[in-house]
Amino acid sequence: MRILLVEDDSALCLGIGRAFEREGWRVDVLGDGQQAMAEGLAVPYDVAVLDLGLPRRDGMEVLRHWRGRGARLPVLLLTARDDLSDRVQGLDAGADDYLVKPFDVPELVARVRALKRRADGRIDEVLAVGELTLDVAHRELTFRGERVRMSPREIALTQLLMQRVGRVVPKESIVGTLSSWESDFSENSVEVYVHRLRKRFAELGVVIKTVRGFGYVMEPAAPGEPAA
Repeated sequence: MRILLVEDDSALCLGIGRAFEREGWRVDVLGDGQQAMAEGLAVPYDVAVLDLGLPRRDGMEVLRHWRGRGARLPVLLLTARDDLSDRVQGLDAGADDYLVKPFDVPELVARVRALKRRADGRIDEVLAVGELTLDVAHRELTFRGERVRMSPREIALTQLLMQRVGRVVPKESIVGTLSSWESDFSENSVEVYVHRLRKRFAELGVVIKTVRGFGYVMEPAAPGEPAA
């Protein structure tokens, strides 16, 4: 997948770019709206991630320019503006999704993946382990139809484990997936998050087992099996 990232914050670009590259995606980065106006029409990108606060031309101008010339690529807006009117304005201008800063990188990656699936006409992915179900596109975890409230990072870790249910997920993979540009996500942090999930899943029929020296594996709990 080829992505256009239009963002003038170099540190933010670095973090997002690394996360996208870990997914195996090709990323082209532009730092101002004037360049983006032409580039978004000249290259067949799969998804554009577009900041609103850009130099020369703001993101809203860029989006309207693209849509006015028939560009149909999915667009996810990034912005520090959290007002409802700003969100509505962006969606009315032709955006497909909207993410307010600050955000967690795993959520951005998941939203981009969902936009590509939607553009391809694919059904949103649903993962299940026992009676625990994760709607990947909507980032919603449920147990027997009831929503399980979790932080974006907890959802991202749960998704990673559910995608490889019954198989070991190395600690290094978890660190790489959950790291952001703001701070390092260490192996110690992984242990903290796994401990939290174990406690939350204790009554939901799912266990997370430690494979010493390697990582973790998620499985449906056997009758009478402890969660830890």
